[in-house]
Amino acid sequence: MKETPDAILLAAQISPHFERLGIVLKPNELMYERLGVLNPASARLRDGTLQLYPRMVAPGNISSIGSFRVEEHPDGTLVAGHCSFVLEPAAPYELRDQPGGYGCEDPRVTFIPAIDHYVMTYVAFGPRGPEVALAVSGDGLEWERLGLMGFRESEAPFADKDAAFFPEPVRSPAGVPSLAFFHRPTLQVSVGKGQRAGAELGTLFPSMREGISIGYVPLDAVKASIQSLCTVVETHRLTLPLADWGHIKVGAGAPPVRVREGWLAVIHGVDELEHPSGAALLRYCAGVVILGAEQLDRVVYRSQKPLIVPEVDGEIHGTVGQVVFPTAIDRRGDRTFDIYYGMADYEIGRGRLTLGP
Repeated sequence: MKETPDAILLAAQISPHFERLGIVLKPNELMYERLGVLNPASARLRDGTLQLYPRMVAPGNISSIGSFRVEEHPDGTLVAGHCSFVLEPAAPYELRDQPGGYGCEDPRVTFIPAIDHYVMTYVAFGPRGPEVALAVSGDGLEWERLGLMGFRESEAPFADKDAAFFPEPVRSPAGVPSLAFFHRPTLQVSVGKGQRAGAELGTLFPSMREGISIGYVPLDAVKASIQSLCTVVETHRLTLPLADWGHIKVGAGAPPVRVREGWLAVIHGVDELEHPSGAALLRYCAGVVILGAEQLDRVVYRSQKPLIVPEVDGEIHGTVGQVVFPTAIDRRGDRTFDIYYGMADYEIGRGRLTLGP
């Protein structure tokens, strides 16, 4: 698709730039994190301090969600304090007795002033496979489970991942003031074959591959009962412009944040690479999209090339190689953001995203 002059001008104006700032957290020999500390959520607490909520993986691929208070030094370095746990697998939808593990995975956290709560979405990997679950907190430290996200039966996904809420209410396509969230309905082949699913997914028509959807929860219902956050009334797939990445599948990354052009989101995409041995290899990279401020289904901008590609050793080699997976964003200025991302499903990196002036 040929870009219009307006689109070219907007791309030049946004001109995202990413700079790596190093590793923030990595696993040690403690049993509960021996296999990985990765894919964190983040939040600014009410006192302004930064909290990270990583996925922590124990032997057997058993995942819990931790909590670290982050000390920020004047030179820009970060030091994570003592770890506590906000969610350990306990609910029936987080437990299972099948091979492959179980637990609470890949959280995202959004503070939503309209309901005065921190909202955590996470993947509950239980007896039915991966599903989106919710927890809420008044202070970002003590969390209460709400349960699984529930969709109308005709729109219920086989499985679901990569959910992240917008911080402000919007109008749904039906015109209802709502709390909106990204999610990624997941195909059975992805759940069953994981990294080996690339070739099969690549044979599907683009519209049938895994992509980002936007769900809507009526705001008035949530104000009446926080439990209503789990009841999804509308959900629609987001149609993204073509780009030179994310050909196998695309999913949400960090929660969206407001910029002057609309809603900025750092998302991930998956492509198939050819290994020197001739075997297929999946690569996870990340890029930027901006959605319309009033119409979330209007894509204002998508980076034509990935912004973050596995390049350093810790991103290329790890539990699952060739993976950068953004899950957290922390605003540092009007056009500057720190991005926290999983490196090869093993440790956590941080980088700085800067938009054009």
